[in-house]
Amino acid sequence: MHRDRLLRRKNRLARFVSLGLIGALAMLWPAASAGAAPTPNAPGVVEVYVYSPAMAKNILLRVIPSRSSGSPTLYLLNGAAGGEEAPWDWLEHTDVVNFLSDKDTNVVIPIGGRESYYTDWIADDPVLGRNKWRTFLTQELPPIIDSMFSTNGRNAIAGLSMSGTAVLALAESAPGLYRSVASYSGCAGTSDPIGRAYVTAVVEGRGGGNVANMWGPPNSPLWVENDALINAEKLRGTALYISAGNGLAGPHDNLAGRNVGGDPVFLAQQLVVSGTIEAAINQCTQNLRARLDGLGIPAQYNFRPAGTHSWDYWQDDLHTSWPLIANSLR
Repeated sequence: MHRDRLLRRKNRLARFVSLGLIGALAMLWPAASAGAAPTPNAPGVVEVYVYSPAMAKNILLRVIPSRSSGSPTLYLLNGAAGGEEAPWDWLEHTDVVNFLSDKDTNVVIPIGGRESYYTDWIADDPVLGRNKWRTFLTQELPPIIDSMFSTNGRNAIAGLSMSGTAVLALAESAPGLYRSVASYSGCAGTSDPIGRAYVTAVVEGRGGGNVANMWGPPNSPLWVENDALINAEKLRGTALYISAGNGLAGPHDNLAGRNVGGDPVFLAQQLVVSGTIEAAINQCTQNLRARLDGLGIPAQYNFRPAGTHSWDYWQDDLHTSWPLIANSLR
């Protein structure tokens, strides 16, 4: 009974997002973890710069190369910080190097794209700059990676939070490019009130940008064209892993949590703010499941019985989703 009451409270908080409390959510966005330590030059990781003609700049990639030539590639996207703000990066928050280094898979982690949704923006933004990430990730980058690392041309993509939304849209925009997609705590719907509010919280509240420079005003058809929920039919034939917690305290939400680092202030923020965010994400993910079920498109779902919007759960998701990803790349 007490647990049900807590869950209802989290769901009410999640609905507040759609009612316009974007500024409050953005101001309380989780801070950097107290327990993380920078590891960009970890053994087994190489740094590569690739020029993007679409964005007219070099993009940093952190790559875990396969030990064998002719291997597939997993593109692993960061969240809202784009890996630009230490320590918001897969390498610094998870065991990705140890876990994937023996999997005969090239792992490519782009650094950049903060608050961009890894999409093609219609205009340069005074704060967030020029963003043509869809073009870069789906057109410019794959042939370079294939050549540089002698891959077999088979790809998968995974992302968390903001990029958990983006990986679905990227796969829809480039049919056949990715054999599997793993979305951890992403909100597929971006044109409905809750989805639009979440996008606004990320782009404007957290990033200081202007969503009108991304997909135009609210009545622009680009919002619908880039909505992964509405366009879910385009995911047919792609292996899918989709996950979300419910916002309640879970096994990693305590002082002993790997990324909490014994910091009680950080833990309180993770429980309240990250819990509220994940409760909203849970509803988004339930909507995606209903949509895919209605279309007859299969997916592997992981609706965790507890857990906040935080890195330890995304590390768990990486491990849990790996068999699906690996099978798709065979």
